[in-house]
Amino acid sequence: MRDGMRAPAPGAASRGTAARAVAAVLGAGCTLDEAFANLPGEPLPEADRAQARALAFGALRWHHRHRALIARLSDRPLPRNERLLEALLSVGLFQLHDARQPDYASVSATVEAARWLGRPRAAGFVNATLRRMQREGEALRAAVLADETARWSQPAWLIERLRQDWPAQYAAVLEASLCPPPLWLRVNTQRTTVADYLAALEAAGMQGTTLAGVPTAVKLATPVPVAAIPGFAAGAVSVQDAASQWPAVLLAPAPGMRVLDACAAPGGKCAHLLEQAGGTLDLTALDIDAARLARVGENLTRLGLTAHLRVADAGQPGSWWDGVPFDRILLDAPCSATGVIRRHPDIKWLRRASDIASLAARQLELLDRLWPLLRPGGRLLYVTCSLLRAENDAVLERFRAGHPEAALVPATVPDWLLPVPGGGWQALPGTSDTDGLYYVLMARQGG
Repeated sequence: MRDGMRAPAPGAASRGTAARAVAAVLGAGCTLDEAFANLPGEPLPEADRAQARALAFGALRWHHRHRALIARLSDRPLPRNERLLEALLSVGLFQLHDARQPDYASVSATVEAARWLGRPRAAGFVNATLRRMQREGEALRAAVLADETARWSQPAWLIERLRQDWPAQYAAVLEASLCPPPLWLRVNTQRTTVADYLAALEAAGMQGTTLAGVPTAVKLATPVPVAAIPGFAAGAVSVQDAASQWPAVLLAPAPGMRVLDACAAPGGKCAHLLEQAGGTLDLTALDIDAARLARVGENLTRLGLTAHLRVADAGQPGSWWDGVPFDRILLDAPCSATGVIRRHPDIKWLRRASDIASLAARQLELLDRLWPLLRPGGRLLYVTCSLLRAENDAVLERFRAGHPEAALVPATVPDWLLPVPGGGWQALPGTSDTDGLYYVLMARQGG
């Protein structure tokens, strides 16, 4: 029991915890990870924690549609300050939407969660709302799907931006963003081969598939907890989306090169660069967040790799650069993260249309500040996990207008990458079951 709450009924604690996390995202504007980290009281047992996270992620993934359904299910609108009740109803509606959850158990446990949360007077309302959804769900869903926000469960501003930027692909992108993400692994070819690792998966009763153009990528047919991934603890593999593995392929660092990973956390691309060069790079990894940079160090330690880790703002090189130019620079710039919404559905509630201009300005600033650190003939790879052209080729166009010595570097790319007219390539969510990333590779001409 915590905070004066009654002892939880079976299933109530995980649903109540999920509702608390969703309410924190909706009301306080924090990420789901932050919400779970800051929940009060004793942590749940591991199985309940996993269920709470799955319910919270599912509820947020569909919450735009859930809001429309709640409005039709309720006789009167919920008060604006009723974030917790709204979140609990969303958790309940997600369970009714998910065929793996038995309806009777889902409704019962969600009603009990209202009591566990200290809201016993709301239990009857939760019960009546979810029971009505059971009876009238098909008709109610058909009614709300007329609205694009509910249909795609995305904010209206983002739907319109995607329609403008990707008129032929936006519907598929929105559809893919509603699907849970796959589990991609990066095979550490310093310790094993992809063929041997696929055999190890098969021996463990698992199946994996590869992706053209990314020789280290393996997708598990069925996601499992990290602790259950064969070879993970020993450093044979890391968790990393296949699209995020493409930057190391493009940059192709050679042993002994001096390399900068300008915004390194959580460290997947940094580690991959080192693996590509047999661990022999002179690599500096920066991040402005000390806690996130510590995660980079932990990942490198597990893999037996080393780099120079610096807590620093990449846009202020005077505070950290020693004056020796780099052969390769990776700028994985802060962005709207609209290409990874299926992995982080809280982004739909944390990003605003008004954020895009300031993000683009920051991206251009970072390019301008880091470009002089590149040696003549060196290469810089600009990457975002955004789908919006305002952050991608529009930033590239502005940068190259002020830097005529920045030459686009051509590359042979797999067919799941789309060429962008201004230069570079875009991976779209769902095309090959990867995240959505933008890439452009530039070389510095002249002496």
